[in-house]
Amino acid sequence: MKEIVLASGNKGKIAEFRAILKNFKVLSPKDLNLNFDVDETGNTFYENALIKAKALYEVCKLPTIADDSGLCVDALDGAPGVFSARYSGGTDADNNQKLLRALDGVANRTAYFESCIVYYDGIKSIAATGRTFGRIAMEAHGEGGFGYDPLFMSDDLGKTFGEASETEKNGVSHRARALAELAEKLRDEI
Repeated sequence: MKEIVLASGNKGKIAEFRAILKNFKVLSPKDLNLNFDVDETGNTFYENALIKAKALYEVCKLPTIADDSGLCVDALDGAPGVFSARYSGGTDADNNQKLLRALDGVANRTAYFESCIVYYDGIKSIAATGRTFGRIAMEAHGEGGFGYDPLFMSDDLGKTFGEASETEKNGVSHRARALAELAEKLRDEI
């Protein structure tokens, strides 16, 4: 089984990649005893994913996959966007509370999750993007998922990602869509 190192320490994201990429042995930096952290200085999801993929490759010399993703809210001009994970400077719960405060009294709550995934093997990089659409609920629903999942009411599922099973979420998520596109692009590469 081909090994790929995922440039993430996020347990939820690692589990999601492993569940979707069943034909690969997805390793985390922790699995390789690496203390990996890189500043995400890009202005786009693609730039941040590429920065992470290249930096991790330089450390492990194995093919890498890096994802940068986030929640983009139409009424907030795409915010929190590339700053999704650090929107409040605190925890997921803090981010969710800041988002709800920002949308207090706002009728248009449409939003989408976007994921850009970059594969890098030291020679070439291949990127894919996926989106899933929905709206921001008035309050959190469900205990599943991570990040903004309890607030994101999926158009595809009719419930929040926090209420969805892992299988349901992985069937329609932005990462699943980006991974499917990436797998198609990589069919002859790996």
